[in-house]
Amino acid sequence: MVRLDIITTRGGDAGQTSLGDGSRVGKESLRIEAIGVVDEANATLGLLRLHTLGQPEDAMLARIQNDLFDLGADLCMPGEGGDGRLRMTDHQCARLEAEVAEMNASLPPLHSFVLPGGTPAAAFAHLARTTARRAERVVVALGAAEPVNPVAIRYLNRLSDHLFVLCRRLNAGADVLWVPGQTSG
Repeated sequence: MVRLDIITTRGGDAGQTSLGDGSRVGKESLRIEAIGVVDEANATLGLLRLHTLGQPEDAMLARIQNDLFDLGADLCMPGEGGDGRLRMTDHQCARLEAEVAEMNASLPPLHSFVLPGGTPAAAFAHLARTTARRAERVVVALGAAEPVNPVAIRYLNRLSDHLFVLCRRLNAGADVLWVPGQTSG
């Protein structure tokens, strides 16, 4: 378990930070950017959860928030895995896929793109979805530059799908749909 006794260490005052293997990198590094945007995605889920308290969706979101901490731990360890450290697993991706299928089964088919909005909960879910997509893009860029656990990328891809379907569920099927050309003249 993690123990955090000292929060202000001054270790990052010169613009560097430590990774999980003890190596030091610049705070502007792509790896730190990836960890940071995963943290942002987690924070947006925290906002969303304010609107799902006591609902079944809240338990899903709590599991996802824990997954995102696992993902941050995975990203803070350079390499693809297989080293006995905490890594994202296919089980986590499969759970998201199963939840997407379950939620989607009760929703009407879509005939247009969905505009972000609707209920407050759905609006926050859209914000979380777009942040998860940004996290995915940054982790993909990191993976192009150095080894990354491929499950981390798959998880973020599944997460954005999950959050899209959750948006629709939180709007109770009353999606706000895009009307092409509606304001063009």
